[in-house]
Amino acid sequence: MMNEKSTIEEIKRRKTFAIISHPDAGKTTLTEKLLLYGGVLREAGSVKAKSGKKHVTSDWMEMERKRGISITTTAIQFEHKGFCINLLDTPGHKDFSEDTYRTLMAVDAAVMLIDAAKGVEEQTKKLFQVCRKAGIPIFTFINKMDREAKNGVHLLDEIEKVLGINCTPVNWPIGSGQTFRGVFDLLEKKLHVFERDEADTRRHGLQARVFNSVDEIRTLPGFDSGFLKEALTDFINEVELMTSAGTSFDLDMILKGELSPVFFGSAMNNFGIELFLDYFIEVAPAPVARTTSDGATYPSTGEFSGVIFKIQANMDPQHRDCLAFMRICSGAFEKGLKTNIPRTKREYRINNAFSILGRDRTPIDTAYAGDIIGLVDTSSALRIGDTLAVQKGVEYRVWTRFLPEVFADIRLLEPEKRKQLNKGIEQFSGEGIIQGLFDPNLPTSLPIVGAIGELQFEVMTHRLESEYGVHVKLNRLPFTTSRLLVTDPALILSPTSSDWKLIHDIDGHPIVLLLSEWSARVFQTSNKGAVFAADYAEYFKLKQNTDK
Repeated sequence: MMNEKSTIEEIKRRKTFAIISHPDAGKTTLTEKLLLYGGVLREAGSVKAKSGKKHVTSDWMEMERKRGISITTTAIQFEHKGFCINLLDTPGHKDFSEDTYRTLMAVDAAVMLIDAAKGVEEQTKKLFQVCRKAGIPIFTFINKMDREAKNGVHLLDEIEKVLGINCTPVNWPIGSGQTFRGVFDLLEKKLHVFERDEADTRRHGLQARVFNSVDEIRTLPGFDSGFLKEALTDFINEVELMTSAGTSFDLDMILKGELSPVFFGSAMNNFGIELFLDYFIEVAPAPVARTTSDGATYPSTGEFSGVIFKIQANMDPQHRDCLAFMRICSGAFEKGLKTNIPRTKREYRINNAFSILGRDRTPIDTAYAGDIIGLVDTSSALRIGDTLAVQKGVEYRVWTRFLPEVFADIRLLEPEKRKQLNKGIEQFSGEGIIQGLFDPNLPTSLPIVGAIGELQFEVMTHRLESEYGVHVKLNRLPFTTSRLLVTDPALILSPTSSDWKLIHDIDGHPIVLLLSEWSARVFQTSNKGAVFAADYAEYFKLKQNTDK
């Protein structure tokens, strides 16, 4: 049995966060550079496979490596200066926003990555609002300062106006693009000028020389004339402006998600990464209390509890199993722990738990609140949103599941592989990659598949082929939206027309596919009293009220 004092100390060491950004802002590059400082990687941007080829560590899926984008959530744990850090690298593509939204509910803080040349972009706005609604503290890293960028003052103003959050700069850049020479630590009042270190370029790229005053930097070659002198002059004026007129540091506001500390740098060239990481681990919150059906559960008190926020099958071709990602919310885990699942009212013993790095996994015997661990689910007993707790009756709220917006019929090219197809569709529906939809009037027909966007269909067909040996073609359907039907489907007078189609999801919940919002109104007019729900949380709430 674990010592209570040591458990509390371990929990206080945990920092669990995700990185949010618009695609191409440099999220995966920042992830890799953070892993360098954690000693997880020895070479930035890649690890070497046996074949000698390189790939991004956190992007384990073949499609991710080919396209250079993250389309799955990956959990990574590393140590830095006495802290245990759990980093979740989330999908940047909007088609996988549901996966990202669920992941954000499993962290205690978020790092908002912004392209210095583009400013606040569309996907960043959406993810920011999720964090804001959940009260998650947000730390901002303005990336790609080694390229031509917007003025720093204008970027802060844009963040405050577009996102509606106050900013407090922690460091300030000297120039951008060709004139970018480093950052000034506004708290320590020290200037970090970066120079290439040829002896250690693979690990740290560019090294910082620390100066105690701006006057010292004037003595460096190149700063006494030309565009570098102009950049230095602008920098001095901006620092004076930030010092006199900027929002002051307020830890309480930061932890409430009302004030965002801002950092400038370049993940690609390793400008300002260590300054950011050192600040983050000191200021970001340790695991926070989470609300259950019986009230708040505090990380360092009470028995073990956790929640499943992601399920992923076939990550490793050597295993071909299913891994459930769990955020530990309270207490400590020990191998062989007996827990309960409120949804099924059954006992679940955790015998196989792993720490995860990309597709690599390492068996673990202990873990603490704040940690993200993987559970091998051989019996398909776990689902996204499931609570596992020693104490019966403890249950964390279920995250909203999105309804699909694009739809397609499946054409199976090898009819004898119907069983493998059904298994794949069931698995991918459980993971949230797509939704398998079935016509209740045609129980033997092939499923319809629904998704948030087209990229999910590409991932599905790729994985059906590579993991299940199934080849399919998709026929796009004209429907553009869907609604869960709270009303008893047996009361619907016209289940199918040219404007809509009544089907069931994989759990038997009725869904109406619609051509447009106008079609939704026509459906409700044709079926008096029909009640729609826009998502699963609303559906279950309305259904519960109806059943009463």
